[in-house]
Amino acid sequence: MEALARRLVPDEMWEAARPLMPGPRPRRQGGGRAAADARTVMAAVVFVITSGCAWQHLPAVFGVTVPTAHRWYTRWTRADFWQSLCEATADNPGLADWTEAIRDCAASRVYD
Repeated sequence: MEALARRLVPDEMWEAARPLMPGPRPRRQGGGRAAADARTVMAAVVFVITSGCAWQHLPAVFGVTVPTAHRWYTRWTRADFWQSLCEATADNPGLADWTEAIRDCAASRVYD
């Protein structure tokens, strides 16, 4: 699974994506679980949106629950993260094609 996650979110893409991600939402009472690993969630989200599988069919081997993956996808989409990622990787030809494909797939999904 690690190899698939690295193909879905290569190191160069992760380095560009990390500073573009919206910060965590504040918790009302300050408690709760620790936030999921952002790169792991990103790999799961990229898998769903590029493969066309339904959210509820997200393979458990990604280690991310469906609600978590969908919630993060929704937040990133509303923050225009996918477009920002395309712009940040535009100077890397191989990576630019992949991030454009991800952006296009994300744009075709219904998230509300």
